[in-house]
Amino acid sequence: MEKLPKIAFPIIIALVVGIILISKSAVTIGSGEGGVLYKQFSGGVDTENTYGEGFHIVAPWNSMIKYEVRDQSVQEQLPALLSVDGLPIEVDLTIQFKPMYNKLGNLHQTVGVDYYSRKVKPAINSVARRIIGQYTAEELYSSKKNSIQNEIQTITQKDLADVYIDLIQVLVEKIELPSKITAAIEDKKTKEQDLEKYKYLLQTAQKEAEKVIIEAQGKADANRILSASLTDKILQDKGIEATVKLSESPNSKVIVIGSGDSGMPIILGNQ
Repeated sequence: MEKLPKIAFPIIIALVVGIILISKSAVTIGSGEGGVLYKQFSGGVDTENTYGEGFHIVAPWNSMIKYEVRDQSVQEQLPALLSVDGLPIEVDLTIQFKPMYNKLGNLHQTVGVDYYSRKVKPAINSVARRIIGQYTAEELYSSKKNSIQNEIQTITQKDLADVYIDLIQVLVEKIELPSKITAAIEDKKTKEQDLEKYKYLLQTAQKEAEKVIIEAQGKADANRILSASLTDKILQDKGIEATVKLSESPNSKVIVIGSGDSGMPIILGNQ
């Protein structure tokens, strides 16, 4: 070391310092991440720019905060919610969200990296509590799952957009009522289904009876009209028409004209 020229020491020191500065200044933002630059001495959070994936050089006294910008999914159980009739309801949700990429600086400045626990979860809890409190336990159990899901998502999306968070979707995975209430609702639904089935069978039987009555009435009316229209003159004419057709038949026969009742012909033959 004593044989090294004096100029070498400043060079070595400069190299060491340079390496340290570069190591502190080099920032790599990974796949699916976005970066927010905090400028220590010149304005704080850079809200104008979001730094994308790759290698970046920043001043050693500044810092780069990384955010996950992919779609994220969290499952939440919301206990102790009450229906409009005061019954306890447990709801399981799947919440899909992500930060607004172009607003990462604003999000970091106003909320911070723990934005899920500070904004997303409380907003979902509040809205879900308010919406579920509008329905009865029976409505929640039977037919309101999709309606609740859509209402929670629509209202919360707007609230979170104001704080630079994109709520992608809210899925209601389960709505659970006390077991006694569930059993009572199931029993009621079974009785309602049985009643509807009985009504259907009764209506079917009634329609069949009406059909038989209508058919019988039609036949009676037809017979009455036919009887009223068959006078002796018409019968004689029909008999003569039949006689003419029989006389034209190749079968051997003897026809005696005017010897039957009411002057109708008598037909004699070996067939």
